[in-house]
Amino acid sequence: MASEITYAEVKFKNVSPAAVAEAPPEKKKHENHPQKYPLCLPWLISLLLFLVCIALIIAFLEESWTCCPKGWRHFQEKCYYLSNDLMSWAESEQNCTGMGSHLVVINSKAEQDFLFEELHKYSLRGVNYYIGLRAQEVGQWHWLDGTPLSETAAFWRAGEPSNVDPEKCVVIHTREMSQNNWNDVSCSNHCRICQAEAVTV
Repeated sequence: MASEITYAEVKFKNVSPAAVAEAPPEKKKHENHPQKYPLCLPWLISLLLFLVCIALIIAFLEESWTCCPKGWRHFQEKCYYLSNDLMSWAESEQNCTGMGSHLVVINSKAEQDFLFEELHKYSLRGVNYYIGLRAQEVGQWHWLDGTPLSETAAFWRAGEPSNVDPEKCVVIHTREMSQNNWNDVSCSNHCRICQAEAVTV
């Protein structure tokens, strides 16, 4: 006996007839956002810091200092020794030469002012201090290196030089309270000022 086939229509509430099973949503691919700085930036910063360090090292190595022997006074690129003992002009020059220096040659008002201050700053023994100026002939003043005295860098006391035969050497007279304190004197025993180049290290 043949069996009957029964058909039934099933309806679901709230489901559209065209409902189709949806596949799970695909994961979005990560978008390639542009970087806010180039990949080489850290390398460039490191290089810059390295170059700054090199520049600082070079600057430190190239920096130099000028210095003078103990007991000497420093001014600009020179060193000055103010003695406390007495010698003739010739002995004074020999003594300075023995220390690698010479009697001072004063080339500017700034240098004269410096020596004036130094001689008045300390309680030194001497009244007169030889400088490297003298006359072979009366009134013909020359420095040790042979250069004639420049009138623009001459600091004579009032009424000096005397320009007389017994007085052919020049001193700084410390009891003169003006920067114009040179005096021509006999070349007998006085203190001295030696001058040398400052050592650069």
